[in-house]
Formats: sequence, C-alpha cells, structure tokens
Amino acid sequence: MSETVIVVNTVVAVLGTVILIVRFRLNPVISLVIGAVYLGLTAGLGVEGTVGAVTGGFGDILADVGLLIAFGVLTGAMLHRAGAIERLVSSLLRLCGPRGMPYATAVTVGTVLQSIFVDVLLVISAPLARRIAPRIGDKGLPRMATALAIGLECGIVFMVPGVGAVALAGVLGVPLGQMLLAGLAVVVPTVVIATGIMTFLFRRGWWSEERDEQEPTWAGMAAGPDTATTPGPDGPTPGGADGATSGGPGGTPPAGSGDGVAAAGHGAASGAVAAGAAGSGGSPVPGTRSRRELPLAMLFAPLLGGLLLIAAGAVLDAAGVSQPVLVFLGEPVIALLIALVGTTLVVGLTHGRETIDAAVGDGFRESGQILILTGVGGSLATTISEAGLGEILGRYFSANTAVPLLMVWLIAAVLHVAIGSVTISAITAAGVLAPVAPVIGLAPVLIALAAGAGALFAVHVTSNTFWLLQSLLGQSVRGTLKTCSVGVSVASVVAIVLILPLSLVF
Repeated sequence: MSETVIVVNTVVAVLGTVILIVRFRLNPVISLVIGAVYLGLTAGLGVEGTVGAVTGGFGDILADVGLLIAFGVLTGAMLHRAGAIERLVSSLLRLCGPRGMPYATAVTVGTVLQSIFVDVLLVISAPLARRIAPRIGDKGLPRMATALAIGLECGIVFMVPGVGAVALAGVLGVPLGQMLLAGLAVVVPTVVIATGIMTFLFRRGWWSEERDEQEPTWAGMAAGPDTATTPGPDGPTPGGADGATSGGPGGTPPAGSGDGVAAAGHGAASGAVAAGAAGSGGSPVPGTRSRRELPLAMLFAPLLGGLLLIAAGAVLDAAGVSQPVLVFLGEPVIALLIALVGTTLVVGLTHGRETIDAAVGDGFRESGQILILTGVGGSLATTISEAGLGEILGRYFSANTAVPLLMVWLIAAVLHVAIGSVTISAITAAGVLAPVAPVIGLAPVLIALAAGAGALFAVHVTSNTFWLLQSLLGQSVRGTLKTCSVGVSVASVVAIVLILPLSLVF
C-alpha cells in the first residue's frame, strides 16, 4: 500500500474521531475505537491484524498503567475525604503570605495534589480561592482564578500521578520515573512563569470588575452525592461535575471534560461538592468523623514518599545502580501501593473505617472510565504504529530538529480546540507521532511532554473546567475567557518553549 494512502487514512481516522465526538456527541471511548478500526482496515492490516492491534493496544497500556491510575485515584480520594486540601490551603497562606499565594497555589495544585481527580479538586479548591482572593491585594480574584486554572490543567498532563501524564507515559512507553522527573522540571517553571505573565497583564488594566466578575453560583453545593448539581453558564444543571452531563453553553454538554476524561468522576465529584463548597475552613468532608488532628505533613507523607521512591528509582536506573531492594521499592506500582497503604492507615487512624469505605467507593467510580479511555487511546496509538506511519514520517524528520516536537504540540492543540478534552487530545497526538520516536531516535518522553503542552492550548467553552471556574469563582464568561482560556494557553506556549531545550538532555 502506498505511503500516501496510509497518511491520508490516518488523517481521516483522526478527523473522523473528532467529528464523531464533536458533531454527533458520540462517547469518546466509542469514537476512538471506531477510528482505530477504520485505520486498521484501510491501512491493510486485515480483520485479524486490526482486531489484534485494537485489543492488544488496549491490553498493553492497561498492563503498564492500570494499577498506577487506580492507586493514584484511590490515594487522592482518601486525602479528599480527610479534608486535607482545605488544611493545605490554609497552611500555604500562612507560609507564603498573600502576595505569594497565587504562585504557591499554582505549584501545589500542579504537583502535590494531582492524585485527586480534577473536578473533585476544583470543586474543593475554588471556594477557598474565592475566599482568599480579597486578601492578596489588587486583582486578587483573576490572579487566584488564573493560578488555579493553570495549576489544574498543567498538572494533569505533566505531573505523575496526574491521569494525563500517566496515560501519556503508557502510550509512549516512557518509564514513569522519567516522566515524573521530566514533568516536574517542566510544570514548576511553567506554572510560575505563566502565572507571572497573567499577573502582569491584570495589573496593567486587563481586568474589569464590572464586566469580568459576577456573583458566584453556589446553588447545589450543599447537595449530597446523589443530588448534586454542577453550575453551568445559565445556572446549575443536573448531574455530577463531568463534561458529559453538564456545563456546556445553555446547558448543552461539552464534548469533553477539563480533565480530559469525558463523563468520568461523576460519583466522587458530586460527592465532593459538599466538601469544597463551603470552603469549610479545614474541616473534613461532612459525614466523616475526625478522631484526632494529625499534622498536615503526616497526611501527605505517604503520597510524597511514594513519589520520591519513583524518582529515586529513575535516578538509580540512570546511574546504573542495581541494588535489588532499592530497585523493588522504586518500581512505580510498588511505590504507589506503599503510598496508598500508608494513606489508608493514616486516614483510618484519624477518621475511622466509614471514611475509608466512602473514599474507596469514590475512587472506584472515578477510575472506571479513566481506565477505559486510557486503554482505547492505546488502541489507536498501536493501530497507527502497525500501519507503518512511523517509518513514513521518520524519513522527513531527524532527532536533532524541533519539527517533530512542534508538530505534536500543534496536533494536540488543534485536537483540543475541536474536542475540548485535554487527555483525549494529548493521547491522540502522542499516538500519531509515537511511531516516529524509535525511527529517528527522539526520546519518547519529549513527545509525551510536547503532546501534553499542546493539549493545554485554548481551554474554552467545551471544557467542564471552564464552566466550573466561571460559576464557582464568580467570573463572567468574558472574565473566564481571560483567566482560564488565555491563562492556560499562555502556559501551553511557555511549556513548549521550555520543552524544546530538553531535547539536548534526553
């Protein structure tokens, strides 16, 4: 089969997937599988080859990252139920002071808190950010809103155990320790620089309190898990905080959610509504019982310890150290299992068995569709690889050029504008160019980072995160376009500028 036919059919498969999601509002999971099947059949893989690529890609990526995602989500659910987020925000305010709070918020949300599902984290943290805004001085609201948006979205795609970062690592075969270290090197300067740029713009008059602010939508925020509502632009709409059921213009569902997992997290996000809202001032989720108040560091110690073990494992591997015990503890599955067990013990000690059971239920509800979406992303990537696209594109690229990284950034950006889902667009873009990496010698981690950076571009009205930020922080749509759409787009550009020099290291 000619190279032109393969390239054309790949483009048709990707565009067809986008059209199915955007125009016909077909579930992203089904759309990605249809795109993979079409490409396999038209690229000459045959029936058996196509089915083998789809199912094999699904199984391979879940074998690599399935337990990692589950352990990370369960750990985040434990911390949420323990009320750790509210206490952390209070501690940051004391340590960093009002002026440094936007930067501290962006860095913390983009790194430490990425085990918590994004909609849950947003519903918890937005009311707290709203309360802090008047205390940080001039233009407090847009600065806090921008910091929160940038930290949330960047953390998803760059920072392990964020679902996007773990999924990208799985699709591209990047060791999780390497993804953690490289992502940390990108996410911290990205969120700080982007927050600083937006602060400069706001202080130069690019914000109008009369036109860019409005009363926050608190309706439904005290609702229980089965009756919660998600604020949309025209008021609350029924359902959990997920892009498939709420949040789009006029009550229409957006094509994907801000965390990149359409319709995921319904149970836990809606259950988190009561917790965040209120900005409960540091108390645990309603319905939980705190037996004793442990230091905040003890609540986060197991998770931080697990991440340090993963990073240490990557460093030891790079140094050629093969001490069996250290290698075992540095394995990502073992490290995150240790983090989960430790967090369970700490939360169980302070809040009791009922809290643990509720957190496990939340985690299972969150992780189901995340795992399926990640798997079908692997199906499409494997089918593209089997079709031979890597060898074709490899003839036009070389590892010492920025063209492949800029192309994957551009593809992810275009897909995100169309779909509105960070993770779906990042995985699809990475899958298109993943076969190029081994052909030209380009480090897969660079493709993962570039795809994540591109997927951040132009978070807009198809994103559930957009509407949650608009409603919960008291911004008009015009204001949210500035803080969320422009702010995260600035972060996208800053990130790719920082990623390009990394090709000299990896």
